[in-house]
Amino acid sequence: MDPDSEFTTLLFSLLQTPLSTNAHLILGILIIILLILTALIAGSEVAFFSLSAKDINYIKQKEDPGHKTILNLIEQPKRLLATLLIGNNFLSIGVIISTNLLFNSLIDLKHIFPQLNEHYITLVNILIQVVLVTFLLVLFGEVLPKVYATQNNLRLSLFTAPFIKFLDKLFGPVSNFLVNSTGFIERRLSKSKKSDISNEDVEHAIALTVGHSASREEVNIFKGILKFSEITAKQIMRTRLDVSALDYKWDFEKVKTQVLETGFSRLPVYIDSLDEIKGILYTKDLLAFLDETHPDWHTLIRPGYFVPESKLIEDLLKEFQHKRSHMAIVVDEFGGTSGILTLEDIMEEILGEIDDEHDDNTDITEKQLSENEFEFSASLEVDYLNEKYNFNIPEGEYETLAGYIIAEHGSIPHEGETLTIQRFSVKILKFDEARIELVRMLVLEE
Repeated sequence: MDPDSEFTTLLFSLLQTPLSTNAHLILGILIIILLILTALIAGSEVAFFSLSAKDINYIKQKEDPGHKTILNLIEQPKRLLATLLIGNNFLSIGVIISTNLLFNSLIDLKHIFPQLNEHYITLVNILIQVVLVTFLLVLFGEVLPKVYATQNNLRLSLFTAPFIKFLDKLFGPVSNFLVNSTGFIERRLSKSKKSDISNEDVEHAIALTVGHSASREEVNIFKGILKFSEITAKQIMRTRLDVSALDYKWDFEKVKTQVLETGFSRLPVYIDSLDEIKGILYTKDLLAFLDETHPDWHTLIRPGYFVPESKLIEDLLKEFQHKRSHMAIVVDEFGGTSGILTLEDIMEEILGEIDDEHDDNTDITEKQLSENEFEFSASLEVDYLNEKYNFNIPEGEYETLAGYIIAEHGSIPHEGETLTIQRFSVKILKFDEARIELVRMLVLEE
């Protein structure tokens, strides 16, 4: 007789052998224990992988073994996930086998359905057990623990950490093998799917659509969207030299005069210098004080919203929406004010320049005097000039034409001075308060 046939016959006979009352009790307890362990693993999967940065920072501050165990486990998330999945599968198989033994021993379908032959009895037996086991595993082993874990992730992680640590040591070799295998497959797939298309290639492809399927304005919007996720607050902020602000010491009349001159709807309020921003004044709030003789406008100052220079405007836009704010104070690493950034500035990165009735663009000069000679406002951005006039000005620690001139010259030039910078001859036409305002550029022959 074939050894495999003998083993199959022996296993089938064991499964069909009637069990004693004590065996029934043991199997029932075993099934309950297995379901509890399955629930713990399923809940742990949700609990561990739903820990937020705030939760992890809280855990790092604790010195007890339980919190340290959580940190050790989540430091290797792929191994942790493999361990949980292996443990869950073993326990599920244990539940299936135990339930089958208990069901076959307690219920004799031949007496319940005597009219059915043996093949139909086997089919009904399988269907009933599949439905029963599925119900037990899904309800008690998946749904309930995961719902609880979603609402109590930190508490459940702390409770199950010793048990998961034990499983991690028990299934460590198998987990490492699975992680290494999936890592190898992932690397092979990533190589085969790797794209050599850069942002510059996409921009060039977008530019080719001008005049065909898109207008120049639409193309500029597409380019703005492409670069949007990489732009920081420092790159598009209005520098402190361009910031119109209110001195906290001013009286109401002077504040009103400044508001009328600037025409802005929001103005920062500072004490002594712009490095000490007290808050933001919404000019519409002044309307209630127009009929009063000596109103205290300081009560109208609202708290300012401060962001670092490295803040991505993509994230800042979401925070503007959440806070219902329109202005942020950009600060450097030392806490000094670098400039301000408004919602309009962010939207202009996508849609292009947005002018309103208060914008005054008469001081922005951009003239082409001859084929190689130009007159520019020094506040124009280098990226804009490179794109429009193909100047090929190299990248550096500057954004504007004035910054490029000072960086290359090594010092602040004087009005009327002519400089030779790389392939340009630059004459400073207008200089005001240590600031270059207007220049004339001559592109020299190579």
